[in-house]
Amino acid sequence: MSARVLVAGDANLDLVLRGDVRPRFGQAEQYLTDAALVLGSSAGICASGLARLGVDVGLVARVGTDFFGERTRALLAANGVDASEVAAVPGATGLSVILSDADRSILTLPGAMATLTIEQVWDAVVRTGATHLHLASFFLVPDLAARGAELLGRARAAGLTTSLDTNWDPREVWDGAAGCLPHLDVLLPNATEAVELAARLGGGRPADAVAAARLLASGGPLVVVKDGGDGAFAVDGEQVARVASLPVEVVDTTGAGDSFDAGFLTAWLEGRPLAVCLAWASVAGSISVTGAGGTGRQATREELERAGAGRVGQSR
Repeated sequence: MSARVLVAGDANLDLVLRGDVRPRFGQAEQYLTDAALVLGSSAGICASGLARLGVDVGLVARVGTDFFGERTRALLAANGVDASEVAAVPGATGLSVILSDADRSILTLPGAMATLTIEQVWDAVVRTGATHLHLASFFLVPDLAARGAELLGRARAAGLTTSLDTNWDPREVWDGAAGCLPHLDVLLPNATEAVELAARLGGGRPADAVAAARLLASGGPLVVVKDGGDGAFAVDGEQVARVASLPVEVVDTTGAGDSFDAGFLTAWLEGRPLAVCLAWASVAGSISVTGAGGTGRQATREELERAGAGRVGQSR
């Protein structure tokens, strides 16, 4: 039986700005070359990527009772995501402003997304019959960060598999993730996040992302690290598997890590070898950056199967 995935976390729109996006204060006015209001949120982008790959997926999150909330739910549904557990609550929907340059900066208003509780997530698990629970934007949803270990432990006890992509902590405190490790099957940080998370486990700051991943893996999960232009790697016990990124012309890196997660989880939930999971993730993340916004250019299953087969041979 195929997995029924429930993604929990944030749900919002992204206002993606490109051009002269480095602010100069003092009432300076600057020209943009493009602006787009698109589906954002790590949880929403990951769920959309899973749906595009044919996974039965729903999202549990909170939006506000405003136009942005209505638009967020409509875009999720249009992407094939079951948005029945994306409830509207009083207040404003969260919003992220993406300043997209050679790198990018993100300004986020948490809004309604921050009101999601682990009880609401668990109720959605039961209602949807989920067999896998993926948490995203852990630190943007205070109750997930505070009690995520409790939620994940309950999920594992009920027979679900679990995964977590914490994303960046805007407060740069990184509390709460360590307690989740024993209850996780897969942890999906980027290289910088891996070092920050591992540094909070004690014993000093890891020398690099590989050392960080080894330390995090010692807590229980398979650790899969997005390593930018160097591709990605996974640490499973003592085994380290690597895959190179796919050479592409970069348009916008927004949401690439979330599309990476979708590619990896699709293959992993199907029981494919780790090298294949990494290859699919790498291709999904690489293809994502060739379009604007997090869901503007997400990979199809055919693309992952075709390009991923070649990437397996290049794993090192």
